[in-house]
Amino acid sequence: MIAMQTNFTSLNVSWGAALSALLLVTGCHQAPSETPEAAAAPPPVTVTSQVVELTSHVTTEDVVGTVEPKLRATLEAKVSGRITELPVELGQKVKKGDLIAALSVEEIQAKLNQAEAMREQAARDRDRYRRLLAQEAVTQAEFDAVEARARVAEAAVKEAQTMLDYARVRAPFDGVITRKFAEVGDLATPGRPLVGLENTARYRLVADVPETLANRVRVGASLRVTVPALHRELGGIVAELAPAADVGSRTFRAKIDLPPTPGLRSGQFGRAAVPVSDGQALFVPASAVSQRGQLQMVFVVTNQVLQMRLVKTGRRRDGRVEILSGLNPGERVVTREVRQLRDGQPVRDGAGA
Repeated sequence: MIAMQTNFTSLNVSWGAALSALLLVTGCHQAPSETPEAAAAPPPVTVTSQVVELTSHVTTEDVVGTVEPKLRATLEAKVSGRITELPVELGQKVKKGDLIAALSVEEIQAKLNQAEAMREQAARDRDRYRRLLAQEAVTQAEFDAVEARARVAEAAVKEAQTMLDYARVRAPFDGVITRKFAEVGDLATPGRPLVGLENTARYRLVADVPETLANRVRVGASLRVTVPALHRELGGIVAELAPAADVGSRTFRAKIDLPPTPGLRSGQFGRAAVPVSDGQALFVPASAVSQRGQLQMVFVVTNQVLQMRLVKTGRRRDGRVEILSGLNPGERVVTREVRQLRDGQPVRDGAGA
């Protein structure tokens, strides 16, 4: 009985080993399944490309500045008085001569009334003495004295009238109200600002040029100006350049006139490119550069296959981007519709010529 059980156990072990071997052989001869990468192979694509070459360009260094209006003013009152009218608000457009503020100046009005009364009396005295002089009842000297008093009275009226006009502050030019320093009921005094006014027709970039670049900036020279808020370059003309450097910063103040440009506003940040030397650089169309997160890349056609290249870009000019690294002269880059392309994607014959 024991012998039969031993043989049965041995038989079970033999069948188990045989079955395992059979499954192993079957698994070895099974055809491998298709990988996801092979199933998702990108199809061939037709692209537009061009060969990049070194081009001559001027090496520049940027100086930073602030956009300011060419014409601006802080309006103040020339006389003291309580503000009774201030019919302007921030951002309001005004014309030259428009009322900005009116002051209550009763004492000046009283002086004007007094001066007008004295002028009337002096005019009557002059007419009376003129008749007496014709009758030889007074001397010429007496008449001259009366006439002088009449002229003094006339001047007093003009002086009082001028002082009264100072109580109505008016816009000296067309512009926009940019700041308000007072409100109705405040006391206006000479030297205390009321409002800020800027003319929005023309702007300029005010920049401080380091002394190492000052000899490369000339009045009347053209400079490229970039205003990041506008995402564009402007052509500026150097209108003013300080003849002496600031002793603290060792910089020269330059004022660069800008052309009329929509969206340009006072206080915006800007850069002016000061030419330093001539050189060569690689430029590609801006449409050739793809931005993915913090990475910038281009696609190069190599042996009819697209190769993705990470690049470092520099200056942008006239719709082109400077390539500082990642690309070599003579290589062919895709210039249009690069966002849908993939690394390793084949290119059809004749594409990108």
